[in-house]
Amino acid sequence: MPELIAPTARLHSSWLDAREEWDPGEHQPGASLVLAGGDLAGPEVFAAWTAELRRQSDPASDVGEGRVHATHWWITEGDTYLGAIDLRHALNDFLLDAGGHVGYSVRPSARKRGLATWALGAILPEARALGLDRILVTCDDTNTASARTIERNGGVLEDTRMTSIGLKQRYWITV
Repeated sequence: MPELIAPTARLHSSWLDAREEWDPGEHQPGASLVLAGGDLAGPEVFAAWTAELRRQSDPASDVGEGRVHATHWWITEGDTYLGAIDLRHALNDFLLDAGGHVGYSVRPSARKRGLATWALGAILPEARALGLDRILVTCDDTNTASARTIERNGGVLEDTRMTSIGLKQRYWITV
């Protein structure tokens, strides 16, 4: 059975195995790789990155200019990393236009099992607990699997628009 857990250095080896399934430089929504302070193959860098991901959810922490607080989870089965999902606690201008409240990705070998749909549904109560009435979830206009994931969780398409990161479909989910 899959579960959502806080990012942990304990899964370093499994995370590295998953990384090998992605094309070099390919964007992994919800993984927050931008917060890594170096090469994640190194155990110390990886541990610091997972600690930073956990710190991001603390409303008392400084998350940096232009960023918002976010709670990060990893999708796992046992000791196997399957993917990531994050819930941004607020929207800045970029997130309102293109990024949304939620980002998620599933490693290629674990796709087509409903994990993204399950994970998105699992974090909806977390959004409600943060006081959000609805959340914005976006996807590339060509990503039909992601659009289905969002729609299966009650997403209603607001629009499709050109953003700074490409053509995005923007859905709202009432929580």
